[in-house]
Amino acid sequence: MRLNELSPAPGSKKDRKRVGRGDAGRGNYSGRGMKGQKARSGGATRPGFEGGQLPIYLRLPRKRGFFNPFRIEYTVVNIEQLNIFEAGTEVTPETMLAAGLIRNFVKPVKILAAGHIDRALEVSAHKFSQAAKAQIEAAGGKVQEIDYAAEIE
Repeated sequence: MRLNELSPAPGSKKDRKRVGRGDAGRGNYSGRGMKGQKARSGGATRPGFEGGQLPIYLRLPRKRGFFNPFRIEYTVVNIEQLNIFEAGTEVTPETMLAAGLIRNFVKPVKILAAGHIDRALEVSAHKFSQAAKAQIEAAGGKVQEIDYAAEIE
């Protein structure tokens, strides 16, 4: 058997109905019923038309606000999570990834001030909240911001 020898089973392929071609067989109304808008040529309503009733796309409230395409989303790490590191450790996004605090380097890292830090750490991240900066420095640590724009280019 070859591909060029294949053919459909007998009776499985039918010719389509050719309606509206005279009175013989499927003539006169041709499956469109009697009169009315849907019986006319070009007589279909537009999508979403509900017979003059206020359509659902006008009844529902529209999505408000606007989307800023330049917004930068950060991976958030709270300072209490940094307590897993030994005192004096240099904490970078790479060490956070190894420790399981972040999943990947797709988004830049931001350190937030939830919780308390009880050891001096040298923390490098792309962004810090003011309160997080203050707490790290109060614990005797150092804060270094990484330039995210330079990393992208």
